[in-house]
Amino acid sequence: MNSAAVVDTIKQVIGDVVEKVKTPTPTRLRDLIRQIRSARTAAEERAVVNKECAYIRSTFRDEDAMWRCRNIAKLLYIHMLGYPAHFGQLECLKLVASERFTDKRIGYLGAMLLLDERQDIHVLITNSLKIDLNSTAQFTVGLALCTLGAIASPEMGRDLASEIEKLLKSSNAYIRKKAALCAYRIICKVPDLMEMFLPATRTLLTEKNHGVLITGVTLITEMCRKSPDTLAHFRKTAPNLVRILKNLLMAGYSPEHDVSGISDPFLQIKVLRLLRVLGKKDSETSEAMNDILAQVATNTETSKNVGNAILYEAVLSIMDIESDSSLRVLGVNILGRFLINSDKNIRYIALNTLLQTVYIDYTAVMRHRQTIVDCLKDPDVTIRRRALELSFLLINQSNIKIMTKELLCFLETADPEFQSQCSSNMVLAFEKYAPTPRWHFEVLLKVLLAAGNYVRDDVIAGVLQLVSEAVSLQGFCVGQLWNAVRLETSSESGFVSKPISEKQPLAQVAMWCIGEYGEFLLAGKTVCDEEDEVIVATESDILQFLESILTSNQSSLVTKEYAIMALGKLSTKFTSGLERIEKIMRLFSVNLNVELQQRGLEFTQYVSKHSNLKSAVFEKMPAMETSKANRLVANGELKPTETALPSVEPKKESDSLMDLLGLSDSTPPALEKLNSDKKAQVSSQPLMDLLAGLDFEPSKPPSGIGTNQSLDALLNIGSSPTLAGSSLLNGGDSLGLGLLGLSQPASSNIPSITAYDKNGVQLAFSFSKDISSPDNLSITMKITNTGGGNITDMLFQAAVPKSIQLQMFPPTSTTIQPLESVQQDIKITNQSKVQLRMRIKVSFKRDGVPITDQGEINNFPTATWQ
Repeated sequence: MNSAAVVDTIKQVIGDVVEKVKTPTPTRLRDLIRQIRSARTAAEERAVVNKECAYIRSTFRDEDAMWRCRNIAKLLYIHMLGYPAHFGQLECLKLVASERFTDKRIGYLGAMLLLDERQDIHVLITNSLKIDLNSTAQFTVGLALCTLGAIASPEMGRDLASEIEKLLKSSNAYIRKKAALCAYRIICKVPDLMEMFLPATRTLLTEKNHGVLITGVTLITEMCRKSPDTLAHFRKTAPNLVRILKNLLMAGYSPEHDVSGISDPFLQIKVLRLLRVLGKKDSETSEAMNDILAQVATNTETSKNVGNAILYEAVLSIMDIESDSSLRVLGVNILGRFLINSDKNIRYIALNTLLQTVYIDYTAVMRHRQTIVDCLKDPDVTIRRRALELSFLLINQSNIKIMTKELLCFLETADPEFQSQCSSNMVLAFEKYAPTPRWHFEVLLKVLLAAGNYVRDDVIAGVLQLVSEAVSLQGFCVGQLWNAVRLETSSESGFVSKPISEKQPLAQVAMWCIGEYGEFLLAGKTVCDEEDEVIVATESDILQFLESILTSNQSSLVTKEYAIMALGKLSTKFTSGLERIEKIMRLFSVNLNVELQQRGLEFTQYVSKHSNLKSAVFEKMPAMETSKANRLVANGELKPTETALPSVEPKKESDSLMDLLGLSDSTPPALEKLNSDKKAQVSSQPLMDLLAGLDFEPSKPPSGIGTNQSLDALLNIGSSPTLAGSSLLNGGDSLGLGLLGLSQPASSNIPSITAYDKNGVQLAFSFSKDISSPDNLSITMKITNTGGGNITDMLFQAAVPKSIQLQMFPPTSTTIQPLESVQQDIKITNQSKVQLRMRIKVSFKRDGVPITDQGEINNFPTATWQ
């Protein structure tokens, strides 16, 4: 070799070494952490981070492999602080491909933090993962398994499933436990690959290593939740799981697995969860685990949180499987002990669990009623909220008075957010279980006094409805209300003072009752029993009260509307105060509010100029009708063993025809407004005059009459008048309903379907078609909560082919109690007659946990789209 060439080579090497020596060494990770922590302001911290990020970028551009590992470590720390670090993703892949273990470790850590399945770049790591999964070094395999378990996408799962299946059979326990967790991730992403892991999964339950056993139980639990066939297969392993759990209970002290005196609580909890899944809706499997669950419930130490965690899982398993009644009582008793625990988190989960359990074993939960009520005094707001919900579920006919007393005490001192909810729920409970109407009214009055302005409108409506229905108590009610508003006012400062301004719902109810039944108050007929105090008010006192309400700046608009309406009603009952009433009304005829101005003008005219119409306009309202379909015992009207049968009167022939034409008093709301564009009304009497003399006996229709002929042809004027009954059955326009502006009867003989039944939610579709509009399909969807917890924020979304028009109406409620239902109407227009298909998305929260699912409905009956 030429000596000159050798000298040049030596000079080049020496030059490279000198350049590297001249290059400054990058900041170490610990120095960067020290600089960031020493920053006094956020601006100083950002300046340090930006400077370091700029330097790291420059080293990446220069392909500086010497300090790549250190720079990625610093970049990951910066990422943990919340600063952008996406520019280091490719550098992580380069470290993963390195042969050095230290580089791989940082590279895989960066991949887990900076990559996810939403970014396309993550698929570039698949090849490196496959190489490392087949490595002979167990720690290299472990790094690859950890990374795959964290960022695996469906594509990566399909590509690497075979490698994971092989590693599940490895003789190394360290690798087997990580491979089981990778299989768990792959099954979550690609459930179709479940069968591949079944053979290897069976052997995991025979493992002696607790780490492998925990991961194996976790994997089997997910597989059973995903596939009913797999669930049936693993139910045969229930005795093995029972034996594992029994060994853990009977095992002595083991330093390797002992936590606060309990042997491997993590494995116990995992096994209990798997037993819960296996025993649900299977009595034979449940029978095999009853004894071990009882042992766990009685032998687990409760002085530490570790034992409480195991007991909580045991209670959930007891309530979910087909357990004995005595075992369920034991589970509820454990929750009752949780309620008196000093840890508020334990009290909270106990109340949450009892909310689900009350539908399973009401009697067992009722034994802890006093403890639950005591939780209403808890300083933690979340515990009070759950205790309030559970308290209302425990109300029944026998304890209504005791529970009402407790709830009223809570209502008086509750926060405003609780007062509205509590008062509304109390009204519902009183409607179901109130023993007498008088008691019902008295407690409603106490609710109005305690909740003040935080009373919702439904409470006001409930009080007014009760007073309207209880005719014998109307005088007593108006007297008690007058007494309540009189006691809440100050005689020195006038009727309207601060207390009554903070209890305007009470004033509204009082003014409505005074306007309707003020004659009882004037005459002193305000007693119900002999021991009641007689309450009498003069016309002057009542008018002073109403005038003070109307002139107060603290009175709301609704309260003033109640007051001016009461004045109008009282103008028919008073004799000496009419001039004062007219004067007050004239003041409001120029009010800035349009509603008050209109009422002031109209009522002034009735009082001053049209007194002959006053009695008819301001007549007493009839009793309000109420639906008792959902009332168990209302105001003592029904005993538990009695059944109220409505009286049925025979209908006249004309009434039957009016029902058929949709013109009777029970006309549905959708048909009440007819020919609204033309402002035309159809009167029932002219129609009956038109049809007078017809024979309503069913007879064979004349052969010349078609289903779409006019009303004249139908009536067959000039010949023997008959009613074509068969045409009605055939759905034709035999009564000329089109001429009357009425839609024809809907066809509802289309079979119903169950569109969705998963995650404790069932969607049932029932169909109907309007014969006059065959392109329109009406769907009534019944949403049923078949699970154990409360459903909130229920949202149903649907999509249909472009040629079909879809219109969705809001549901009756977005909150569904267990085993209850709500309805939602859907309208579909399918003019092209294409086959009906629907993609749906269901999202809701069950006990605060969000759940979302999608699906497609292809089993619509043919009649829905043809």
